[in-house]
Amino acid sequence: MPNDAPHAAPQADLPVAPSRPARRRHAFAWLVGALLVCVPLAVATWWMLPPRVIVVHAHRGLAIEAVYATGTVEPTVMLPIAARITARLVELDVDEGERVRAGQQLARLEDTDLASNLAQLRSQEAFAHAEYRRYAALLPRGVIARTQYDKARSDWQSARSAADRAAAELHYARLLAPTAGTVIRRDGEIGQLMTPGSTVFWLAVDSPPRVTADVDEEDITRVVPGQAVLIRADAFPGQVFQGRVHGITPKGDPTGRSYRVRIAFDGHTPLQVGMTAEVNIIVRRHGDALLLPDGALVGDRVWVVRDGRLQSRRVGVGIRGERQVEITAGLSGEDAVVATPAEGFGEDAKVRVTEAGARP
Repeated sequence: MPNDAPHAAPQADLPVAPSRPARRRHAFAWLVGALLVCVPLAVATWWMLPPRVIVVHAHRGLAIEAVYATGTVEPTVMLPIAARITARLVELDVDEGERVRAGQQLARLEDTDLASNLAQLRSQEAFAHAEYRRYAALLPRGVIARTQYDKARSDWQSARSAADRAAAELHYARLLAPTAGTVIRRDGEIGQLMTPGSTVFWLAVDSPPRVTADVDEEDITRVVPGQAVLIRADAFPGQVFQGRVHGITPKGDPTGRSYRVRIAFDGHTPLQVGMTAEVNIIVRRHGDALLLPDGALVGDRVWVVRDGRLQSRRVGVGIRGERQVEITAGLSGEDAVVATPAEGFGEDAKVRVTEAGARP
């Protein structure tokens, strides 16, 4: 029997939209493909670009050749005030920083026993002197022998010498200033037992301070009296003090391999005794010199950029400073000089230029 059930009409096939995960996979694949093409292209383009260099221009300034050394600020004349006898320190009359006059008492050592001993010896001297005078009056009358007179005279002289020595020791108990000056250091304390040679005070004579610097033996031949000196100290950052070479010690230190150079200040200085100072002794000075950073030189040559290409140029070199070098020939202020040349530089190679201090 025929099937009388209704049948659906046949439909054409319709496109089915891809799901969201599928779309993401397609986009990722496209992105990866684009990167695989663009990145090598960018790398190749960058690799083919000329290298970038920073250039500087020589400028005019002061070129200084100096001998560097370190030293200490000290008095021009400094005297130790020391004990000359063994005794305890019982009195201090001045302290550090005080000015004193010539002959002023600075301190006193214990002198009780010394005073008693002197009194006894003076008494013995007086008795011996009286005996000598008595024998001197009897000798012309023939009452005594000549030997008795000579012995009395000898006893008196011995007693006098002993008393004078005791008086000197009593005088040494007082420490006196030999000249006017300033007490810059005190090393003794009351009650301390002092022995001969023990320094109690250091006295700076009234005179300007100076710097004593140790100059290496390799440089000392370039140092002569009268040369200008630039002086710096950590206690006064940013300040430079002027001085002159005053003298050079003729005998060097074989251990430190150095020579002592005395430097006098030009005018007043606030530097205090004992401060450490750095000195630059001016050997040569050229004003209005053509200067380049020392890193721009390779031996006696520089690399100049002209029309985007490198050129090696030999230059004359004058004074070499700590950071700059004097150029005496072969360069002008208009030339663009590579600040830090690379080892792989070649003549006429192309480069991209950036001025020093500018952003690339």
